[in-house]
Amino acid sequence: MKYIGVDGCRKGWFYVSLDDYDKGKSGVFKDIQSLSEKFHDDCLILVDIPIGLRDKGNLERLCDKEARTVLGDRRSSVFPVPCRDAVHKNNYEEASLINHELTGRKLSKQSWFISNKIRQVDELLKTSVKYRKLVREVHPEICFCGLNGGESMKYNKKTPEGFKERLSVIRNLYMECDELVEEALSYKRRGVTKDDVLDALVAAVTAKLGFNKFKTIPKVPEYDMAGLPMEMVYYQSNEAD
Repeated sequence: MKYIGVDGCRKGWFYVSLDDYDKGKSGVFKDIQSLSEKFHDDCLILVDIPIGLRDKGNLERLCDKEARTVLGDRRSSVFPVPCRDAVHKNNYEEASLINHELTGRKLSKQSWFISNKIRQVDELLKTSVKYRKLVREVHPEICFCGLNGGESMKYNKKTPEGFKERLSVIRNLYMECDELVEEALSYKRRGVTKDDVLDALVAAVTAKLGFNKFKTIPKVPEYDMAGLPMEMVYYQSNEAD
């Protein structure tokens, strides 16, 4: 069994893979289709990208609203998700305009920067029943909160203190993480940052520990018009299995 954590990076998708023996690997794929073709059997893929999109209306996804409440001071890491039509536009101006027309909200630049990746995952899951069972959404800060006994991180992840804090949380549950992090940082030349490494790693650890015993935000997920769940999965480390 492979437990895959995936995060978007500048040149594509960075992944961390763990197996049942805690052996870790990492790498970069140019698109989600290529990654899914490599990991297509006996695996669980947790990806830091929104799954399940509104077609229209001014209601945010419930998982995003609840995640902000859970994270407290880290709530700003959860930002509004574009509607489905917006992620298919070719430039920011068009995407922001259609998002405003359909939802009443303009699109933030932060949301636009990941729109291409949202579209890749959306198209994969809309066309494949198989991958709907293999690919689920996570938010790294929710994962860290879950692995930290329900306490959100104290420091911003872009600070040295934040990096050390998050790595310490992972190390408590996956002692071999330091070697894997050192290896993963060699992908800097391919646009992989420290943030990407931590986010993919915590997703992979969450996949392994939480397999068949995930909690979700919200507890009862909504579904979009394409039948995709709007939820974030996580593992709560301080509760008995």
